[in-house]
Amino acid sequence: MSINKNSGSEISLSDAVELTKQFQNKFPKEIKASFVGVNSLNLILKQEGCVGIRVYNGYDVDLERFAPVLVGVNAEGNDMTDGVILDKMNPCPQYCDPESPLGGDK
Repeated sequence: MSINKNSGSEISLSDAVELTKQFQNKFPKEIKASFVGVNSLNLILKQEGCVGIRVYNGYDVDLERFAPVLVGVNAEGNDMTDGVILDKMNPCPQYCDPESPLGGDK
């Protein structure tokens, strides 16, 4: 699979629910999700040569929880580590959609 502006695949809601439930069952004490705003995402995406975003799984030892790290990726598939890198997103629980089938309380 090559890295390009079309990498990633759309999935059904039922597939998404299954993936998130499996994660939540395996890691019940971890955050369910992270929210990042469009303006922050655009800081990465608007960098010259950026074709997408790579999401690294990080861990915040102070907060003792999963902490995703986002970095831009160029057409060669290389991380743009000299550019914008994001962390400190809004975690769920706390900033959740309680009605969402992906991780809400319903």
